[in-house]
Amino acid sequence: MNDLTIKSEHMLDIIENNDLSNLIQPLIKEIYLFDSYIAGTTHLKEPSVLESLEINQKLNLVRENNKFDENAILIQTEEGIKCGYIPERDNIVFSRLMDAGKLLIARIKEINKKHNFYQIKIQIYLIDF
Repeated sequence: MNDLTIKSEHMLDIIENNDLSNLIQPLIKEIYLFDSYIAGTTHLKEPSVLESLEINQKLNLVRENNKFDENAILIQTEEGIKCGYIPERDNIVFSRLMDAGKLLIARIKEINKKHNFYQIKIQIYLIDF
């Protein structure tokens, strides 16, 4: 068998940052799955990251080994800065998809700031090649 398989949470970055990106880009589709929000924003060590977020910004979803939630999915900026989590009530199906090797991302749909609290609505997408 001569097949080469790349399994990486940053597979899209690998493709986009190489010369093949113009050839492959038309083959990449974002398939909308679900609306949710970013949980845990009040517990961030660097809450200033929330001030820099923008509508339609792409966020990376990363599985996390977490003693409180075995299905935890961390939400990060493309620079790797933690923004929060997929809510526990929403994460079971997405964690199973990710554990099966599927690449998921989020895009910011809406940002509401209420005093010192950020309510950030997101849309979750499956990246299909």
